[in-house]
Amino acid sequence: MTVKQTIFWYDLETTGTNPRAGRVMQFAGQRTDLALKPVGEPVNVLIRLGADILPEPDAVLITGITPQMTLADGITEAEFLRFFSEEVAVPGTVFAGFNSVRFDDEFMRFLHWRNFYDAYAWEWKDGRGRWDLLDVVRMTRALRPEGMEWPMDNGKASNRLELLTKANGLAHENAHDALSDVQACISVAKLIREKQPKLYDYLFAMRDKKRVAELVERDQPFVYTSGKYDSAFDKTSVAVRIAQNPSSQGSLVYDLRYDPTPFMALSVTELAERWQWTRDENAPPRLPVKTLQYNRCPAVAPLSVLDGHTQARLKVDLGLIAKHRDILRENPQFIQDVLAALKLLDAEREKRFTSATVDEQLYDGFVDDKNATIMSVIRAAAAEEISDIGKDLTDVRLKGLLPLYKARNFPRSLSDDERAEWDAHCYAAIMEGGTESRLAKYMHRLQQLSQTTTNADKRYLIEELQLYAESIMPALE
Repeated sequence: MTVKQTIFWYDLETTGTNPRAGRVMQFAGQRTDLALKPVGEPVNVLIRLGADILPEPDAVLITGITPQMTLADGITEAEFLRFFSEEVAVPGTVFAGFNSVRFDDEFMRFLHWRNFYDAYAWEWKDGRGRWDLLDVVRMTRALRPEGMEWPMDNGKASNRLELLTKANGLAHENAHDALSDVQACISVAKLIREKQPKLYDYLFAMRDKKRVAELVERDQPFVYTSGKYDSAFDKTSVAVRIAQNPSSQGSLVYDLRYDPTPFMALSVTELAERWQWTRDENAPPRLPVKTLQYNRCPAVAPLSVLDGHTQARLKVDLGLIAKHRDILRENPQFIQDVLAALKLLDAEREKRFTSATVDEQLYDGFVDDKNATIMSVIRAAAAEEISDIGKDLTDVRLKGLLPLYKARNFPRSLSDDERAEWDAHCYAAIMEGGTESRLAKYMHRLQQLSQTTTNADKRYLIEELQLYAESIMPALE
């Protein structure tokens, strides 16, 4: 039976930028049909912050959401996910946002993980899917800019949501409020759909990873729009697949703007160094290879979309593109060296996350069927039954998560021993490390901000954050 599709546009406000360690403080969204007409009422929820988390002060100054607000008006993560799974993530839902695939979706995955839900099913099972408007905006600007105003910021092209809405006269009353951002995102989507309907429909269909794979794996040059590409070319280039990515569902692609010859003289170690991003303007040229992940809704299109005018505007020389493609074909060893460099980088990344807490270990492995069944029982259990049910878990990560899940969501059900264990966890999370502890860094940043901030509203937020730190310290001590 075919499931009727709708789009649920959503946005999060969070404690920071790291989805592994950060938390969701606000979730907001609006469902629409495929024609972008609203379906039902908007959703706007605050989620209670746990005592083992301090938000990044800079994030709070942007969002205006304090820990105290989440404690006064928010619900627990478990309560939110119960609502989300029953009322929001209904079959046929396509989750969409503005930079949601790289940011919001990652926070949602770790939120599900911490609370004994499948971290992935909400975005693919029962006809569900996901989409991201940011790369749609970027490709529209690059390939079909007619009909919209395109903002600049400090002399550079910018696709920031608040600048797009302002340039095009769209309502966006409170940027960085989740619900306001959702409504602005829908307005931008409507404008693109109205002005460039063929491109909009094409990119909506290309959220299907099988369609992406079909285009990319032809091993022919294709148009690729990505935030990793230069804004001078509207984040758009012509790329070609050079190898399957051995560690993910996707491919390694080479940016054919650049001659591969100089990189072929580099060692594997040097290639790995050149692959990494740096802000140093004097650094040598970066290796023009990136991972294209099929399940991240990449903005890709066949080379035929580039008419002569667009080629000139984006400075695409098809003759050079063909020449660079031939050089790659004639030097297969270079591809092998690139794969070896990727292996080095993957090993470094693994070392970086070896000390991660259980909250952050989602990507350390899949959960087997036995433990998945126990997870569903835990979610449905009364608070008093959770500890006993959890004894059957065999995944060490889930065993470590269990007392944290219970303490964060059902604090009144804790025994004396469980309360002591939770207090010790909070102390370690906030206080351990001395001058390098989370609390020390938090207080130092508040002091810096208080010395440089003159805006009255922001000074109020700084004071609230100071009071929050003072309120949790007695419990930690």
